[in-house]
Amino acid sequence: MRAVRAALVALATATAAALGAAPPAAAADTWTEIGSDRADPLTESQGLTSVEVPAGSANRYTGIGTIPLGVSIRGWNHVGDPDASYDGHYVEPYQRDSGTSKMFRVQAPGGAWSEYVHTLGSGEALNNSWVAITPGGQWMLTGEWGTMTRLLVLPTPGVNPATSPSADLPQVSTVRLDHAVRDVQGCDFTGPVTLLCSSDDPEGTLFGITKPLLRVDLSAEPGTSDVTGHVTALRALPLRSSCSGAFETEGIDYDRRTGTLRVIVVSPGVCVLTDSKNYRFTSG
Repeated sequence: MRAVRAALVALATATAAALGAAPPAAAADTWTEIGSDRADPLTESQGLTSVEVPAGSANRYTGIGTIPLGVSIRGWNHVGDPDASYDGHYVEPYQRDSGTSKMFRVQAPGGAWSEYVHTLGSGEALNNSWVAITPGGQWMLTGEWGTMTRLLVLPTPGVNPATSPSADLPQVSTVRLDHAVRDVQGCDFTGPVTLLCSSDDPEGTLFGITKPLLRVDLSAEPGTSDVTGHVTALRALPLRSSCSGAFETEGIDYDRRTGTLRVIVVSPGVCVLTDSKNYRFTSG
């Protein structure tokens, strides 16, 4: 009996120590829907971002209708979820149907546009669904379609002084996720080491829910060294429409000035034209 009691005491002590050392559960990060707006299927169906500089700037959106003709005729026929640095650099991710590269189109605060090309690394998927610029501005994250256990880290084009439109935009490190994610369509930083991501996962086998809102807690700020990311599913995103069928979760934006999270969800069938939504959430 003494041995049993000693073992139980040791187990209880170890459990208490482990619980004391564990970080707060990310699932406690509750995002409540507070409203929605119609998302235009041509110009607001892929992504969105809030822009802080210049002051009073309107929110930016992407869709097939926002791709400039001079860009699309060169094969860049898909634009993903954009982001903007806190100093006003706006970045759009582009892909094409084939090839060995991705393109990032950048607008400087003064209005001038430039293009940066990233050559695919070994095993890297062709799609270019989103970008998320770190709060410090020097680095940006991007992801790949399908079931993945990593995010890619690149220098932010136009912001990081090591970048140039005439040079390849390289991958510099990796975020190694502790849980697989599927079909991530957008991510945005809510703090130096915290991301919220929208997943278009139709299966629900990874987290027990389809189309989840994910939180990724990083072990350190991204840069030239690999970091790890702890993934938690926070909630299922809303799927409401007059039509039945397959919804598509798209881009995501967090506006630190108001604490508002926005996520685009495209409706199925013909309802893509009428009731696709830009949902708004607040924390707490």
